[in-house]
Amino acid sequence: MPALAQEPVRIAVGFGLAFLPLYICEDLKLVEKHAKEDHLDVKVNYRRFTGPGQIEAAIGSGEIDMGPFGTAPLLAAWANAKGKPQQILAVSGITTMPLTLLSNRADVQSLADLKPADRIAMPSYTAPQMYLLEMQSAKVFGEYDRLAGQVVALSPSDAAAALVAGTITAYFASPPFTEIALHNANIHKIFASADVVSGKASFLILGATRAYIEAHPKVPDIVAKAVDDAARIIRDEPRRAAQIYLAHEPSRVLTGATVEAVLREIRDEFGSAVHGVQSFADFMGRHREIEVPPQNWKEIVAPSLLNSPSS
Repeated sequence: MPALAQEPVRIAVGFGLAFLPLYICEDLKLVEKHAKEDHLDVKVNYRRFTGPGQIEAAIGSGEIDMGPFGTAPLLAAWANAKGKPQQILAVSGITTMPLTLLSNRADVQSLADLKPADRIAMPSYTAPQMYLLEMQSAKVFGEYDRLAGQVVALSPSDAAAALVAGTITAYFASPPFTEIALHNANIHKIFASADVVSGKASFLILGATRAYIEAHPKVPDIVAKAVDDAARIIRDEPRRAAQIYLAHEPSRVLTGATVEAVLREIRDEFGSAVHGVQSFADFMGRHREIEVPPQNWKEIVAPSLLNSPSS
């Protein structure tokens, strides 16, 4: 057997249920497992960052090799350095976890029912939820930024509490906070991300620079296979996956049973495929966030993803 070639891989992670596939990869050494099958001796280091800006800066400086992006930020990073070594490409999808706009007012059944004084909470003003709100606003009002002034940035736990208390009217939620809020009889769904983009949309995508991918051509495929292994564990062993999540993010609010129930509901929303790229790209192109948007999702992915079931 030939000697194993060494490959370092430094992967950034953040906080939240969306990062569960990477937690599973870390705990079960799934990247290392697939690397050995491909005769590589990979040393993987997972580093936690508190925000997407830090992650993008760390990738740009070479401090880390790959990290998570929302679809819109990945497209922006892809476009800003198009054709250059620092251009960002998708190495693997992570999750298409659904995002859902919730309301506590029975008369709010669409965006058109929101009044100027109503407030809409989401994690940040640059979160994927903002793009989805703008896309839906364009459909409903013909103005993508009609509701921008009504958005407030709140942490998921604070937003869920504010929605239940009635101090905000709507909350653009992600699991498990969607399910937690919906346990309250006064909370209902207005629409979900799948309604906006007509199908699944990637919530998190693992990205790396073109330079890194070209220098380590086998690593993206290895990482994607590891993410798919983690996705199978989430789907087939949700209790085990819930335990891994809570080991990484202990909670006073979430129990193992709660997380397991959420994972059973969204069990097919994890994996290496990327989805919904074109809807985001076309929207960003129309509003000049990207001068020349990609015409196909295959333009923004590493070679190893070209034959994946992406869309």
